[in-house]
Amino acid sequence: MSTAPQLQGWKHIYSGKVRDLYVPEGPDAAHDRVLVVASDRISAYDHVLSSTIPDKGRILTQLSLWWFDQLGNVPNHVISADDGVPAEVSGRAMICKKLDMYPVEAIARGYLTGSGLAEYKQSRTVCDVPLPDGLVDGSRIEPAIFTPSAKAEVGEHDENINYDAVVAAVGAETAAKIRDVTLEIYTTAEAIARDRGIILADTKVEFGLDPATGLVTLGDEVLTPDSSRFWDASLYEPGKAQPSFDKQYVRDWLTSAESGWDRASDTPPPALPADVVERTRARYVEAYERLTGKSFV
Repeated sequence: MSTAPQLQGWKHIYSGKVRDLYVPEGPDAAHDRVLVVASDRISAYDHVLSSTIPDKGRILTQLSLWWFDQLGNVPNHVISADDGVPAEVSGRAMICKKLDMYPVEAIARGYLTGSGLAEYKQSRTVCDVPLPDGLVDGSRIEPAIFTPSAKAEVGEHDENINYDAVVAAVGAETAAKIRDVTLEIYTTAEAIARDRGIILADTKVEFGLDPATGLVTLGDEVLTPDSSRFWDASLYEPGKAQPSFDKQYVRDWLTSAESGWDRASDTPPPALPADVVERTRARYVEAYERLTGKSFV
């Protein structure tokens, strides 16, 4: 994993698969905020790759900021993306409220695919939510369902859990709030994306308690190609895997004979070829431009 940059006035405290976190340092440091920097790192199959995707951190940050604006009635953690952000990470960093994060990945699904499809094939449920017979890969689920998972450490799989496990982790009142706001975010965003010719199949969000307000508050990123499945509505065809605006080129190449990588081994994945890097970058840019209506500069 590449080293997080040194930033004057900020102390690096954590690096995830994509993001680096910092807190203010110095005698007058504020203890209620954190600097969230999105890197150009990319992960696949629970590995952080040695290759990076140019501009990915900027795209993730700018798209999250745009979505936070669209979700204006949902409290979020952003304080500023301009004032106080170090010049070295301008455009890909946000100064945010320091939240007490809940140990839950809050996921809303409006379409059946991925790990949800695998569970459905076995039990006709997703996270113990019963679904009708006859659904296939890509089938729409109406209304959308809340299918949480337990947060895993870097390099580990997130584990799908049921709603009772969320109640056990955070309490009944907070669990209900997380579920209801997650589904509200999905419903709002799904309609916005659909107007732009994009299907939002599912999305993952994270919440924390804001100690200053006592509110359940949206944190981390929101509605990016790293945290959501976006499909091109014009190509949508239930019954098969849909092309998506994310790391699909990366995953496809890693599992191809060309990469020579054995996913079941302990060996880290190889570096990506230049054309896979460029095509992946282009998909992130296209998602940003189609959703926001702005050109990515």
